[in-house]
Amino acid sequence: MSLSDPMSDTAPFLSLPGDTEEEGPAQRGEEQEEEPASGVSNRRALLTVVVLFYVNLLNYMDRFTVAGVLPDIEKFFDIGDSNSGLLQTVFICSYMILAPVFGYLGDRFNRKLIMCVGISFWSVVTLASSFIPKKMFWLLLLTRGLVGVGEASYSTIAPTLIADLFVADRRSRMLSVFYFAIPVGSGLGYIVGSKVNDAAKDWHWSLRVTPGLGLLAVLLLLLVVREPRRGAIEARPQRTLVHTSWLTDIRALSKNPSFVLSSLGFTAVAFVTGSLALWAPAFLFRARVFNGESGPCIAEPCESSDSLIFGVITCVTGFLGVGSGVEISRRLRSVTPRADPLVCAAGLLICAPFLYLSIICAQASTIATYVFIFLGETFLSMNWAIVADILLYVVVPTRRSTAEAFQIVLSHLLGDAGSPYLIGVVSDAVRSRSPDSFLWQFRSLQFSLLLCTFVAVLGGAFFLATALFIEKDRLLAQSHAPTDDEPIVVPKRGRSTKVPVSSVLI
Repeated sequence: MSLSDPMSDTAPFLSLPGDTEEEGPAQRGEEQEEEPASGVSNRRALLTVVVLFYVNLLNYMDRFTVAGVLPDIEKFFDIGDSNSGLLQTVFICSYMILAPVFGYLGDRFNRKLIMCVGISFWSVVTLASSFIPKKMFWLLLLTRGLVGVGEASYSTIAPTLIADLFVADRRSRMLSVFYFAIPVGSGLGYIVGSKVNDAAKDWHWSLRVTPGLGLLAVLLLLLVVREPRRGAIEARPQRTLVHTSWLTDIRALSKNPSFVLSSLGFTAVAFVTGSLALWAPAFLFRARVFNGESGPCIAEPCESSDSLIFGVITCVTGFLGVGSGVEISRRLRSVTPRADPLVCAAGLLICAPFLYLSIICAQASTIATYVFIFLGETFLSMNWAIVADILLYVVVPTRRSTAEAFQIVLSHLLGDAGSPYLIGVVSDAVRSRSPDSFLWQFRSLQFSLLLCTFVAVLGGAFFLATALFIEKDRLLAQSHAPTDDEPIVVPKRGRSTKVPVSSVLI
């Protein structure tokens, strides 16, 4: 099996009813006409989405298991809020740096094998991180950074597989299934982290759950997933799609207003999500300590009911938000072609006041805080699948993995790569200028989290701007015929002659 041949995976390890094996020209009859354009049967395509959902779920479980046991980690390593924020930041930074590398590889080589290698590496590193001794916090930071390899190898590639298996409304629905895994996996991360910690009386065991499940994911990828033909299902066979240089791809993407503006809007989503993911359980715990509803964390394991409740809220709001966002957008498309960015904008703009109320009301009512967090996260989750769909229909197939990587870099560089650390730094700065008390432990984090409401409004503005360009950019992607791409080499009578790409496009 060749890594460089995107169709080297056409003979699957597991044969399913309806799969079509490769045949010679003499053997191909009427069955070839019934073969899906992607080269993958409908049944296998649906199973592929299920496997990709499982791996995405696992990725986010692993990412937020640390947040579920954050008070225990702070106690174990004797660190403050700024160092705690670094745990999320170093992971996102490595993920962000490696995403363009895997985006480049994903547009040119076998995507399934790239994912298998990345997930295997991620599982091994996650397991190793659970054995770090008390005096080596820097090593925990290093291993959390290396975990980003797995997610970078996966998240830049998986949506492009779905794009090559489905079109139109079916693609939107399959993407919504895939992106259900983000809030659900995040919630499960909190739940698994807190419950395993309670059962084992040791937070290290919380990090030993996902590695075994990761190896199962690799096995499922090898047995079930089959590499589809790029762009074929969109009536653009792979032979008519020409790979251009990486710099040409980046220039083309930077001139795509819908892609750039929607990526900036998604950056705001990442900023808010990253901040809440790491700090919401700790904030709720400090609020209850301040209100006298719970005692402070004196020894491990710390009280973890807030992580459990926040995890359940994240799971439920994920189902409601992602599902309702896709369905509302689908229905509005019959009214306006700008439905997708408008729904994203509405989600963020409605989310902002609920986030503000949840932060402000924490000092008075824990129940009200949970209610407002529930509403805010529901509207925030409406964006996930829609943003991915926007990217796929405003970018041509041979640039989609690169576009995914570019969006990941932008959204994490300005979003959740720095937001957890920024929130921690602001919190520590406020606390250093105030009396050392439970009140100011709570107040400092409360003031810093208010920044999320402003960023949510800014993200809504970016999506409103996207609506101005979405129709034009979608039509350009559908009728793509490059005129200034890099030249390719065409053999002619024993020698090579450079001609423009556009002259050989059908």
